[in-house]
Amino acid sequence: MRLDKFLAQSSVGRRKEVRIYIKEGMVKVNGEVITEPSIEINENIDVIEYLGKTIRYVEKVYYMFNKPAGCITAKRDVVNKTVFDYFEDVNVDGLFHVGRLDKDTEGLLLFTNDGEFEHKLMCPQKHVEKTYFFWALGSLEEEDIRALEQGVYIGKGKILTKPAKIKVDKYGAYEEFKHEIPIDNLHNIDSKHYNQPIVSGYLTISEGRKHQVKRMLKAVGCYVVSLKRVSIGELMLDESLNKGQYRSLTEAEIKRLVG
Repeated sequence: MRLDKFLAQSSVGRRKEVRIYIKEGMVKVNGEVITEPSIEINENIDVIEYLGKTIRYVEKVYYMFNKPAGCITAKRDVVNKTVFDYFEDVNVDGLFHVGRLDKDTEGLLLFTNDGEFEHKLMCPQKHVEKTYFFWALGSLEEEDIRALEQGVYIGKGKILTKPAKIKVDKYGAYEEFKHEIPIDNLHNIDSKHYNQPIVSGYLTISEGRKHQVKRMLKAVGCYVVSLKRVSIGELMLDESLNKGQYRSLTEAEIKRLVG
């Protein structure tokens, strides 16, 4: 096994992080400082040390979490509740979130202590698709849909987004659909918007730019008021999980994600 892969799978850090640790001379193999991340080691025989501490292979864990709106994707925060605050019955040492969701975005978020698993899902070259369900003030005409499918500019001097997939679900006046929008997100709407057009749908992207879904829809004149991630790759959010609940992934689900 490669040294960097062993350290990532042993919860020392993410793949990029452990490569830095190795190159900076923080890792020893059988008492010798090694600075080459790709060196092959025998995880069953060789003694691997990081900052003087012997590293042992640990069991891998994988969790699906239904993130509520209002908490932040971080390990700890002095002001806001974090996603880790919901893992009361789990040892979170070495556990990290795979990607992130904005504070007011809810839905599917994965957790693991497996750096290789994260790399396979988050590496830009893998183009893993993520699908979001949205409610947005505004309307989506055919030309708007074509623009999203072809790519839009979401910032000054930025390159076009990669082509997306979009499926419009419902559209009409906000007053007509206000009871279907998650109550947690109604603070984004005031009474002057009640007669404005609103649209819901599914947007699938294969990138991970900051606030990307919101910015893409804004680029075609829509203001997102509710956003929920419903799938990553072929893995769908388990709708039997209430907001704030989590469960382990099945072996079949893990294989669907990373092969």
